[in-house]
Amino acid sequence: MKIISVVNQKGGVGKTNLVTNLSAYLANFNKKILLIDFDPQANATSGLGVEKDKKGIYEILNNEIFIDDVVVEVKKNLFLIPANQDLVGATIEWVNQPERESILKKTLASISRDFDFVFIDTPPSLGLLTVNSLIAADYLIVPVQAEYYALEGLSSLLNTVNLIKKGLESKLDILGAVITMYDKRSHLSYEVWEELYQHFPGSIFRTIIPRNIRLAEAPSFGQSILDYDPSSAGGRAYKRLAKEFITKFNF
Repeated sequence: MKIISVVNQKGGVGKTNLVTNLSAYLANFNKKILLIDFDPQANATSGLGVEKDKKGIYEILNNEIFIDDVVVEVKKNLFLIPANQDLVGATIEWVNQPERESILKKTLASISRDFDFVFIDTPPSLGLLTVNSLIAADYLIVPVQAEYYALEGLSSLLNTVNLIKKGLESKLDILGAVITMYDKRSHLSYEVWEELYQHFPGSIFRTIIPRNIRLAEAPSFGQSILDYDPSSAGGRAYKRLAKEFITKFNF
């Protein structure tokens, strides 16, 4: 079982779209996937058609309920641990707890099902929830919007990852960055992609996720792009990304 945290401290970069759609396509390729919504906004939860007020990861972390009691089977091979707004209070409640950065890691050690991959969708910040997700993970994926501020944001995140690895003895590896919201009509998008690849040649997925209205619409219907419109440009891109992801693990 490999645990992958999907992180970017900047909001609006397509992070939740990435984690839900990649998870859906991997499940379609017969990989058993668990998606943990670790963002109090619970967008991954609603984006997969699950109600936001259900008990989920917050209650698990507070030992109010067992993991297996809240896992939702979204579709064949795709399972979800929901989030709700109570997760907002976790960072305050954990302030005085010992080893508060490792709470999620210890909890995930009790997962009893045999998953191929566990994905963690994180808040758009580098707060305690995100740090917990990084400590718990084996690998990191970073969605990066095709804009000029992207390079600065990616550099900052990579520095944070290095600090965590040194200070908290984490074995986290960077699986790669995924360029999202790419507009092929914009010369700016191409320039940003080129600059990112020059600076991080070993950490950029080849698959680029385009700006696509069908991708933007799908979450409002509680569906991944695989279920909403797999023939769209966004659907085809996520299918390619899932295949590229699988090759990194020699499946």
